[in-house]
Amino acid sequence: MNTRLLPAGRGRRCAAVLAAAILSLTFGATTPAGAAAATGNPNPPDSVQDAQHNHTMGSQVARHLGHRTAPKPTSFGPLTVVYGMDVSSYQGNVNWQGAWNNGARFAYIKATEGTYYTNANFEQQYDGSYNVGMIRGSYHFATPNTTSGGTQANYFVDHGGGWSADGKTLPGALDIEWNPYGADCYGLSQGGMVQWILDFSNTYHARTGAWPVIYTAQQWWQECTGNQGDFTSTNPLWVARYASSAGTLPYAWGYYTFWQYADSGTFPGDQDLFNGAYDRLQALSLG
Repeated sequence: MNTRLLPAGRGRRCAAVLAAAILSLTFGATTPAGAAAATGNPNPPDSVQDAQHNHTMGSQVARHLGHRTAPKPTSFGPLTVVYGMDVSSYQGNVNWQGAWNNGARFAYIKATEGTYYTNANFEQQYDGSYNVGMIRGSYHFATPNTTSGGTQANYFVDHGGGWSADGKTLPGALDIEWNPYGADCYGLSQGGMVQWILDFSNTYHARTGAWPVIYTAQQWWQECTGNQGDFTSTNPLWVARYASSAGTLPYAWGYYTFWQYADSGTFPGDQDLFNGAYDRLQALSLG
């Protein structure tokens, strides 16, 4: 599956190097002058998310590594990318037509957290993105210290995290990042964390027929898995890094499928891109 997702005619490492170089020129500083304003509600402070037991994708990336506002890049030179976004209940009733008009072509919507939270705005967000023409998927914010990976995968699938090969539904995403409630790695050993992720991934695949996308940051992956486990043959990588390049990737991925490059910008919620042409994004949605 991974080979199919590479931009046609380009090597993995070549694409990553070119993307880093061009993005460095395109993005410039962390908050460039004239950056486009966000078109929807930004994510709330950590204290609000903690109190509601409802955390956005990248909330702990921003907490540990810093926030970043960036406009949608206008050119990748020889590379082709697709712009998108991810949202949660905090974005409320999203203006999907406005996001589409600004260039978003895919979206991920938070469905669940642990086995205790579901997004009350999920239906509007999931259906609304679909209705304007976006390819969309859903994500699960993992809490590995509360229940097993398999239990959380089942909860996710049962509450909006399913997948179908209809060309409009992306595989569900596992959001695995620093623990907002306590110890960074949720009290698991590095080997235990790898097994938790594997349990989630295998259960999701057994339920849906698709392998989940893994969203994470390189720093978290190194700290909490010890660079153990190799998910590259099954799980597409969604790397989180709020900078002018995607940087060093988590072990042992040679390229990324998605990159979350800022937590505010042109679109509501977080700012993302797909590393490939639109037909490759469609191929991912088809399985």
